[in-house]
Amino acid sequence: MNQTEASRISAIHSVTTALRSGLGIGIAGAALLMGATVAPVGAQEMHHHHVAESKKSPQSFIASTAKPFSALMDDAMAVMDDGMKRAPMNGVAEHDFVTMMIPHHQGAVDMAKALLLYNKDPELQNLAQGILTEQQNEIKLMQAWLGRYQARQANVPDAPQ
Repeated sequence: MNQTEASRISAIHSVTTALRSGLGIGIAGAALLMGATVAPVGAQEMHHHHVAESKKSPQSFIASTAKPFSALMDDAMAVMDDGMKRAPMNGVAEHDFVTMMIPHHQGAVDMAKALLLYNKDPELQNLAQGILTEQQNEIKLMQAWLGRYQARQANVPDAPQ
């Protein structure tokens, strides 16, 4: 992972923390925070040069007590990291933010599922359940936005895809 990728992932984690802490900044505020946090990088450099690494993608996450909790967390991180690395980037901040955040949110969902299998603390059970609900709803919102964005771009000649 190079410096730019590490900065992007760190910024994404910061945004997620801000969203989870109840700052009420929403998706638009998070996008602004991302723009202020990550140094601008040319679209060509950002366009997933690391996808060419041709590493085999991890299988999808499966929450099961057949694995210890730590292995489930490793699996969830591997799937999330792979999804974020493979997210199609086009240099448009809003698009790139959404395509990166979808697998990031799915990673949170997968980790919450793992916690629900092993945790007995009521407060953390409630937190994990809230993460499942909130993150899945936000994934649906981002997928809907992405669909609308792609439909708009299909109608504009030479628009970034």
